[in-house]
Amino acid sequence: MMRMNRRGLVIVISAPSGAGKSTLCGRLVRKLPHIVNSISCTTRPMRPGEIEGRHYFFVSEEKFKAMIKKGEFVEWANVHGHLYGTPRKYLEKNIRSGIDTLLNIDVQGGLSIRAMFPDAVMIFVMAPSMKELERRLRGRKQDTDREIRKRLANARTEIRSLKRYEYLIINDRIPAAMRELEAILTAEHRKLAHLPNRYVQQIMT
Repeated sequence: MMRMNRRGLVIVISAPSGAGKSTLCGRLVRKLPHIVNSISCTTRPMRPGEIEGRHYFFVSEEKFKAMIKKGEFVEWANVHGHLYGTPRKYLEKNIRSGIDTLLNIDVQGGLSIRAMFPDAVMIFVMAPSMKELERRLRGRKQDTDREIRKRLANARTEIRSLKRYEYLIINDRIPAAMRELEAILTAEHRKLAHLPNRYVQQIMT
């Protein structure tokens, strides 16, 4: 049997708050062992139970800023006073090693990744409707009415970037959405662009 030593995929999954993106991403990584979560660099202190190189790459603010100047991040952001960034070398290493890397990220970060990795698999997850999205947000009982209105406004802004993604998954029921996710990734692995030339040459002999 021929072995496909394929390139790893960079998988970007974005969604408005409340669409169920984190649930889908968590299930996907647990179910498919060849997919790993992307590991970010951060300047925040390590918390109890966290492991360097597994949860984050912990670096000083000075080193992080030096990495920014060298263009070593695919994207980065300041979140609550700490810097977070996706290291480009980490993604490139996984691609070469045939490891699929999942990025659970907002639209702005996703588009930055697509700019640097044009072959990235861009997946947008959405609830069946804005009304359902609002119902889910209110059902969580985590946000004030003002915060919910802000999240819904952000959702409308994010949806305007939908055409810059390749796939849309309507997350009505988790099992059905998971089947769609897996089907997308199976199809991506069969794209000729993701197969090594020697594999194509093999089937021609």
